Amino acid sequence: MKHDLEFEVYVNDVEKPFSGWDFSYITDSGRMASGMLSWSYGSLVIPLIGKVSSMLDMGTGGGELLSKLQPFPAKVCATEGYLPNISIARERLEPLGVKVYQIGEDDVLPFEDDTFDLIINKHESYSPVEVKRVLTRDGLFVTQQVGGSDCTDINEALGAPNNGEFSHWNLAFAEKELRENGFEVLEAKEEYPVQRFYDIGALLYYLKAIPWQVPNFKSDNSLDELYAIHEMIQAKGYFEVKQHRFLLKARVK
Repeated sequence: MKHDLEFEVYVNDVEKPFSGWDFSYITDSGRMASGMLSWSYGSLVIPLIGKVSSMLDMGTGGGELLSKLQPFPAKVCATEGYLPNISIARERLEPLGVKVYQIGEDDVLPFEDDTFDLIINKHESYSPVEVKRVLTRDGLFVTQQVGGSDCTDINEALGAPNNGEFSHWNLAFAEKELRENGFEVLEAKEEYPVQRFYDIGALLYYLKAIPWQVPNFKSDNSLDELYAIHEMIQAKGYFEVKQHRFLLKARVK
């Protein structure tokens, strides 16, 4: 299939660098936009941070979000499992008094029992057993998760299989799991906002940032499918997909 020059220019966006957890290259320019949720993760956790003496941020990425949640309690720690993010997070957070720990698996946290009054977690996997272990009595756990049906329209448009490993991951499953492991669920919400890509380069940049969406994806192997999406954007103005998000706030019984 013959591709136009504009398509070829956008395809090169896959070469643009991505670090930490910063999508500003495509969000600040308006090339990708996401629909609104009925809740704000940041607005939910900020008042809680002001009431505790210790907290943990699981999966801090490059520390972008955590750095904006000040003032912090006396003891603040963060974990991150993606090696390229570790140095970025430490450079950003350690001057603020945050100790950043590199971890391998989320079911083994490098902390003693009853360490934190509050654990926050945005889009990071977790073990309910391990979260409960390191929380104090009556400690709080707040997490916003990406559900298993997130952006599967991308996979369908590219002719790629969905990641079946996470198909079960939704609010009902996660809420049941927390209750079964000694938590009282205080708040639970689930929604499916839309996300729009306004050019094919933005989509490619996004796929580079979250390689688990389409495992082993290589643009050179999907040029015809990408061009079909490009033509859809040219005709409609955007390529729209459905996200999957859920929120849980729980307390140790």
